[in-house]
Amino acid sequence: MRRSQQKAKKKKWPWIVGILGLIAIGVGVYLFSIYSSFTSTLDEMYEPLDRPISDMRIEEVKLEERDPFSVLLLGVDEREGDRGRSDTMVVLTVNPEEETTKMLSIPRDTYTEIIGQGMMDKINHAYAFGGIEMSMATVENLLDIPIDYVVQVNMEGFKDIVDAVDGVTVNSPMAFDGFEAGEIHLDGDEALDYVRMRKEDPRGDFGRQDRQKQVIQGIMREGASLNSLVNYGDIFDALGSNVRTNMEFSEMRDVQKNYSGAVGQVDQIIVEDGYGETIDGIWYYMMDPNELNAIQTTLKGHLNM
Repeated sequence: MRRSQQKAKKKKWPWIVGILGLIAIGVGVYLFSIYSSFTSTLDEMYEPLDRPISDMRIEEVKLEERDPFSVLLLGVDEREGDRGRSDTMVVLTVNPEEETTKMLSIPRDTYTEIIGQGMMDKINHAYAFGGIEMSMATVENLLDIPIDYVVQVNMEGFKDIVDAVDGVTVNSPMAFDGFEAGEIHLDGDEALDYVRMRKEDPRGDFGRQDRQKQVIQGIMREGASLNSLVNYGDIFDALGSNVRTNMEFSEMRDVQKNYSGAVGQVDQIIVEDGYGETIDGIWYYMMDPNELNAIQTTLKGHLNM
């Protein structure tokens, strides 16, 4: 090879290295901007509770030591001039040793004692009476387990989250009110209508719970895709404006580090043996005592209690 050709090749390498360096720097800056936005969003989402730990626990859960823990998911239907009601109530228990998560959707019309209010009423009214803390205490009393963490989602802002991930695809079990049966793609407004309908569903609140789960799983699936990296700003804005939790950033990191296997395996617990009863002209869902006892036993065992 002639010296001029060798010289030309040597001259190319600094350019190639420079281009690769610029790409690496660009990717690094982009990822750092995502990380910065993420931590800022988590700071906005974080909302401590008045109680440090559940009254049903002697010691606080230690996520760094892989203790089983529980979460209450509240989908809140907020209204102007009104605190609103919890439209959706889902309890998760997470056990890292078994590598499973149990998920229980509580029928919102469940007749139970509202802790702190001294009365029997629909469980979703607990939020209207006393917000997150009263909801947690009432669910603890019903299920006889501690609730360690809570995640509250504003259902009106729910559509912003769906739009931020460019919509979700679900498999509708039936045709109703403008929705076709089978696989359909929903934008934010459509997703909100899809999860709220229950009067046309022969399964009532239980059918609605299944549709809510479909949309939540769709959001998680779309949010985890590479395409969402482009929209991360919209996603973080939607989360920061519409989600509140008492789980700190460091605790979320512990969950990601120590519980990934459990979070990936979700076993749903179905409430199906209860019955409806009208009291003073108001319809309530009465949980079957034997089924409730079995659910309590399952959740306690999953929390190693």
